[in-house]
Amino acid sequence: MEEFRCRMYGKTELALKYCPHLSGSAARRKLMQWIALQPQLVEELKRMGMMDKSRCFTPIQVRLIIEAIGEP
Repeated sequence: MEEFRCRMYGKTELALKYCPHLSGSAARRKLMQWIALQPQLVEELKRMGMMDKSRCFTPIQVRLIIEAIGEP
């Protein structure tokens, strides 16, 4: 298994790391649902520049997600 690197990821790309058995759009929806269940994470991601239409997570945002829901 390859080591997970904390770098910039497209939302779908990161979601597929967590849910490789799902389609890209289903994996993205699932990841965003997991994030939405944690209001503190959502607030911190928004403070770091995430917007609803954002297509990517910055390395800092990826680190926050990993701290909240674990490494894929």
